[in-house]
Amino acid sequence: MFPSRSQRARPIQTLTGSLPSRVRSPKRHTSVLVSSRLAFLSSSRFRGVASNFCSPLKLQLKRSQNAQKRRRRFRHHVKLSATNDDDSMGISSFDDWIVDDSVAAYMFSSSSDGEYSDGEIVLNPLAEVDLPPVSADDSVSMRINVGLLNNLILIIFLTSVLLLVDWCGWKIVRLPLSQFYLTSPFFLSLVLAACAGYICVPYLKTLEFHQIIRKEGPPRHSKKQRTPTMGGLFFLPVGLFVSNFATGFSSVEVAAAGAATLAFATIGLLDDALCVIKQHSNGLSPRLRLFLEVSVGIWFSFWLNATNLSSPYGMYIFLKMLVPLPAPLGLVCVGKVYLLLTSFCFVSMGNGVNLTDGLDGLAGGTAALAFIGMSIAVLPVCPELAIFGASMAGACVGFLLHNRYKASVFMGDTGSLALGGALAAMAACTGMFFPLFLSSGIFVFEASSVILQVVYFRTTKRLHGTGRRLFRMAPFHHHLELGGVKEPVIVAGAYVVSCVLALFAGYVGLISA
Repeated sequence: MFPSRSQRARPIQTLTGSLPSRVRSPKRHTSVLVSSRLAFLSSSRFRGVASNFCSPLKLQLKRSQNAQKRRRRFRHHVKLSATNDDDSMGISSFDDWIVDDSVAAYMFSSSSDGEYSDGEIVLNPLAEVDLPPVSADDSVSMRINVGLLNNLILIIFLTSVLLLVDWCGWKIVRLPLSQFYLTSPFFLSLVLAACAGYICVPYLKTLEFHQIIRKEGPPRHSKKQRTPTMGGLFFLPVGLFVSNFATGFSSVEVAAAGAATLAFATIGLLDDALCVIKQHSNGLSPRLRLFLEVSVGIWFSFWLNATNLSSPYGMYIFLKMLVPLPAPLGLVCVGKVYLLLTSFCFVSMGNGVNLTDGLDGLAGGTAALAFIGMSIAVLPVCPELAIFGASMAGACVGFLLHNRYKASVFMGDTGSLALGGALAAMAACTGMFFPLFLSSGIFVFEASSVILQVVYFRTTKRLHGTGRRLFRMAPFHHHLELGGVKEPVIVAGAYVVSCVLALFAGYVGLISA
């Protein structure tokens, strides 16, 4: 804040001397301005201050050349008005205003705002000057706060649901369960994954495993070009270890689900590694990746067919053929279709999560909610797999602490494919395919939007000769982003929908079992 007009009287008088009384006459205002300027420029004090400055003519020329630049950088002129008031607050000289060489970037001039205004000394910028740092843009701050708020609300919601399930778990399973049966592995995975991120994220930056952004994507995503990827390398092992540790490394279902998760993580790691090596957004060819995913699904189907798993229905032989559905359907025996359904779930879930992984925190948060929904659904059938789902959900939330807007790391295909494989394994081991598609509704919708976009484009191309698009861009979250919806708002909306779907999927699973 500059001193008031009365506070600046004495420095101006020190520079220019006492002005005669006729200076204030409006009739001679123009001549006085000129004479005051000449007297000021010719004064010994100004020559001492401006000894290192350019000549007045060169300064004037420079002022003309940079006029446009001045208008853009400075909205307001700083004006020091000369008055004869004696209240100067003890300021003895105008030299006190000169702090460093940055004053050389300004030119002294006189101006008047009206016919009866006093003479003024105006500081006009002539060159770039280092200014104090300005606070972050309000919109950016809003987005960051929304990202933090999304994570906080998600953690509170998941914790409340798990505590409620643990409190009435004995009514669901009709067996005594340990205290905090699902809450403990959830929080253990969350803390370990968050801590692992603080160690591994800087290491990924050092190795320069950067995300390759597609050129046809939204323009805003080009700013994420230098963000490291392969975040699945540090949070997936945490979820797998905690689930096996909580079950005493003795559950066959948890071991099988972990193996399927690692198999899909390996496919994603190969894809990410090729993208980094080739510096291109396409790693594995789509056909090769689809072949590997189908192979893992078929392997898991044959393993189910050859292994006797525990079942609450008392029908161990038919477990691989039973799909629990709500009343009045009940248990439906689908025969060998069960094996085909298993392979389809692995492929669809893996690619669904992969397509959803396009915004900061979108795939991780919705996957955590899907795991909680599946944990509730499979709890009466296989309580060990419920622990697996809670552990994976905690690992996803721990990863979100580094993946919220603006993300410091991406999960990459290493994480997205693995999360889809883990969800499919939970459904294949228990027959809870219907709750799987409910809790993973966001993934199903995102994958469906891509399919609809391709089908609509090809159909209109055949009918009209020119292909038309159903959405601005697929998957659907890019359609919303190009429509002007902010990225954190899209993520928050997806969380709300996933919360409802997860609770509904858990309820359907409980009444079906």
